[in-house]
Order: sequence, then structure tokens, then C-alpha cells
Amino acid sequence: MSKSKNHCSKGHGVLKVKERDQKLCIRFKCAVMNTLLDVLRCRPGWVEVKDEGEWDFYWCDVSWLRENFDHTYMDEHVRISHFRNHYEVARSQGKGIFLFRKLKDIMDWRKDVGRSDDQKDDIPVENYVAQRYIENPYLIGGRKFDLRVYVLVMSYLPLRAWLYRDGFVRFSNTRFTLSSIDDHYVHLTNVAVQKTSPDYDPEKGCKWMIQRFRQYLTSKHGPEAVETLFQDMDNIFIKSLQSVQKVIISDKHCFELYGYDILIDQNLKPWLLEVNASPSLAASSQEDYQLKTCLLEDTLHIVDMEGRLTGKEKRVGGFDLMWNDGPVSREEGVDLSGTGNFVANTHLGCNNDRKKQLRQLFRSFHNRKKVTS
Repeated sequence: MSKSKNHCSKGHGVLKVKERDQKLCIRFKCAVMNTLLDVLRCRPGWVEVKDEGEWDFYWCDVSWLRENFDHTYMDEHVRISHFRNHYEVARSQGKGIFLFRKLKDIMDWRKDVGRSDDQKDDIPVENYVAQRYIENPYLIGGRKFDLRVYVLVMSYLPLRAWLYRDGFVRFSNTRFTLSSIDDHYVHLTNVAVQKTSPDYDPEKGCKWMIQRFRQYLTSKHGPEAVETLFQDMDNIFIKSLQSVQKVIISDKHCFELYGYDILIDQNLKPWLLEVNASPSLAASSQEDYQLKTCLLEDTLHIVDMEGRLTGKEKRVGGFDLMWNDGPVSREEGVDLSGTGNFVANTHLGCNNDRKKQLRQLFRSFHNRKKVTS
């Protein structure tokens, strides 16, 4: 994009100031109109660019990526919000999900699709993943739920991944039963699906904060069982990223914010349902808006267009570094469990004192800046 570094511009010219007083101006584009755009517009020193203007940061959609990535020159400092072949690990927002009881059902579905495609040769081939339905989901209030957890990947080679402390539990709008396999309001907890239910209440929503869920499980099953559950989820996050590490086209300009959907069964075993490369960033309630605002602010802190981080941080706001070309432990080089295993540097569902942490983090940045100047 821009062949020059980030300098504040006024009109089409460059605003020249003394070097020591110079402030960075990040030119951004955004392809979506939701919480993300609010966060970008409120970020100090960031200026929105529209149409064909030059940009430094682009939260793009996947259609732009497919059409433009290979034909766009990007300066060293430029960042975009997807890896080139992000689709290797994910879909999004419950699209394309359906349930069936027998293999014959899917063969019948395939025949129906074939008959309905008048222009079949013009339609790209879709890949589907067949998953065994978990018949014994953990229920709360008789309703099925899953967990939405956020993982930020800054690089695949080497793999560098962060886990966010906040997340939420998404409940179905209808009590669980296996007698109606075709009722998506019973079986699919995606908000994009549930909000179309006739009796969905947008003010109330169908969510818990993940901290509330962790407290609920601890009161029912004890802290050790819950700690084991969350460690098992850590393993899911890492193994899923490692499974595509060799095929993802890693690029220094790219990062990806994934939305993981996890189901818990009655034995407190976690199951990976889906990894969303484009998780919904629209808010369904005020609480949801607050969570996503903080999540996106902290994502931008780690992307670090302003150049404030040292690269050695293990925590930034609500994010904990869980993998940095190898496991990141809570205490470097110390076995906290007494079993010879490292305890991952993750605090999913724990206290998220991000404001305090960010004050400390950027206080040290300003101190370093004073020393160097």
C-alpha cells in the first residue's frame, strides 16, 4: 500500500513536525459496519480511509482477499485481518450446517443438490466435514449450549497464538431433545440461527459470560475437574492450529482472530464443533458489545501498528500468549503441577483485569520512550 511510513496527513500533503514530537497516524479501512468500526474510529491516531485511498491497516472481508491479495503490493508495516488461505481451518456463523441420522440421508441430499443445480459447472465445489453428533451434551436449565472462545494468531511460521480470557456461552432457545433432529433451534446454538427463532428476545439474548459458566461448573464439580476441562480446551486450540500449520500460507502482513465453538458433554469432555475465521463481531446485547469492544481493542494492541510492544510480552490486556513456537508456561521453566508437565499460560474464564494490565504495560512503554529520547 503506502510506499511511505505512517505520517499524519492533512489533505493530500504530509504534515511535517519535529521528529521528537511526531505522532503516528494509522490509515485504516474496514469492510464491516459493526462494533469493529466503532473501535477503529475511536482509536487515537487512527484515520479512516475510504474507496481507493492508501491504507496501513485493513480489516478486509474474504472476498477482497481472494480477489486482491496476490495483486497488491504491501509495505513492511501494512497489516490485514486474514491469512491468504484462512479457509483451511474454518467457516462462519453456522453457514452450511445440517443434521442427518443415516448415511443414506446425505446421499439423498447430494442427489437433490445435483438436480437443483441448473448451472452446476459454474458453481465451485464445496468441502464438507462430517461430525458425529454428541448425544449427551451437558445441559443447563435443560438447554444445550456451546462456548465461543477467541484465539488470535499472529504467525503460523513460527506459530504464535494468543487466547482471550473472556468469551461467552451460547444457549439454544428451546429445551433439548433428540426426538426432533431437524429443529435447528434445539441443536444449533449459533446466535445467527437462534435470533431467527419466533420467541427470541434480543434484549435478554441467550448468553452467559464465560466467567459465570466457570463459576457454575466449579460449584457443581469442584475446581480440579474444571481446571482439567479448561486444560483440555487449551489442547484443542493448539492441536487444531498445528493441524493446518504446514498448509496455511503464513505472511508477515497477516493475522487472524478465530472464534472457536466448543461443546461440553456430560463427562466434562470438550469437543471442537467449528473454528470460525470470520466470527461475528456484531453485538446482540450491551454486555456483548462491551466484551467485543475490549476484545478488538486488545487485538489491535497486539497487532501493534504503533510499535509499542517489545515482543517479549506474555500478556496484553485480556490476551495471554499460549504458544510461541512452543508452549508458554505461566511461570517460565517452572513445573507448577508437580507432574513434569507445564501449565499453559492461559486464564480462560478467569478474572480479566485488562485495564490495570494495560496501564502497567503502556506505562513501561512511555518510560522506555523517555529514556531513548
